[in-house]
Amino acid sequence: MIEINHLVKNYGSKFAVDDISFRVGEGEIVGFLGPNGAGKSTTMNILTGYLSSTSGEAKVGGIDILENPDEAKKLIGFLPEQPPLYIDMTVNEYLNFVYEIKGCRLNREKHLEEVRKVTKIEDVKNRLIRNLSKGYRQRVGIAQALVGNPPVIIFDEPTVGLDPKQIIEIRNLIRSLGKNHTVILSTHILSEVQSVCDRIVIINEGKIIADERTENITQVVEDNRRYAVKVAGPQREVAAALRQIPGVLSVEITGERELDSYVYRVEAEKGVDVRKPVFWAMAENNWPITGLETLGMNLEEVFTKIVDRSEGKK
Repeated sequence: MIEINHLVKNYGSKFAVDDISFRVGEGEIVGFLGPNGAGKSTTMNILTGYLSSTSGEAKVGGIDILENPDEAKKLIGFLPEQPPLYIDMTVNEYLNFVYEIKGCRLNREKHLEEVRKVTKIEDVKNRLIRNLSKGYRQRVGIAQALVGNPPVIIFDEPTVGLDPKQIIEIRNLIRSLGKNHTVILSTHILSEVQSVCDRIVIINEGKIIADERTENITQVVEDNRRYAVKVAGPQREVAAALRQIPGVLSVEITGERELDSYVYRVEAEKGVDVRKPVFWAMAENNWPITGLETLGMNLEEVFTKIVDRSEGKK
C-alpha cells in the first residue's frame, strides 16, 4: 500500500533523509520511530505531500505522491501532532467542512455519522470544538482523517497531552482502525508502539537502522536468547540436565521458588530455540515444567541500543 524507494531530502550538504526504502502492506500498523532530528517528520511530510523530495519516490496505492499529488492524497488521512481544527465551529460543522474540501462523494449524512460513531464523538457533535477536552479534540482530529474513508491513515504523536484513560481509548481506536486501514504511527511513547503496532521501523540520522516485526525487534540487538524456566524437580539435577542440552550456553539457578518449582535462567546460542529440547529433557526425567517465558529487553532499551549502535557508540 505504501512504497518508499531510495528517498532523499537534503538541504545543501545536510541530509534530512538519506536514501531510505521501506514498504507498508495493506492492513499493517507500523510504528515509525526515531530520535528528534532523525528524519521522521520529513519522511511523513513527503509521504503526505506537504514537502517535496530531492530524489527517490514515495507511492501510496501505486500512485506517486509527487507526480500525482491530488490522486495520492485522496488515499491518505493525516493527523499531525497539532490537529488542524477550527475551534469556532461545532464538530458537525467542522466535519462537513472537511467533507467539502476533500471532495468526498460518499453519502454525506451516513458517512459522517459512521465517522462520528467510530471515533465516539456522536455525543458532542453539536458542541463548539473550543469547548471540548483535549481527548475529544484529538478524536475530532482523527475523525477528519477518516473522512472520505482513505485506505491509509498516518498519525503523528496522536496521544500527546492526553491522560492515561484517554491514551488507552485512542490506542484501542488505532488498533481497531488497523482492521480496515493501513496505519503509520509516529510517536515517542515506545510502549504505545509495542501495544499497537505489527512492525517497527526506526530511522536515525536520515537512514533506516531497523525494520522488524514488533515481536522480533529485540533480536536485532540481542546476540543470544534467554528464557526463564520453572521446573518442579531437584535444583542441582535440573540445572545439570539443562546444561547438557545442545545450544544452551549457561544456566543460572535464580533462587525463586513457587511451591515445589524453582526458576532457572537459561541462555541459548544466537538463533537456537531450545524450548522443545528443554521440554523433552525435563519430560525424560519426569520433572514437570510449570512455567516458561522468553526474557528480553524492553522496547526503550532496544531503541536506545539500536540508535547508539548506528552512531558508533557502545
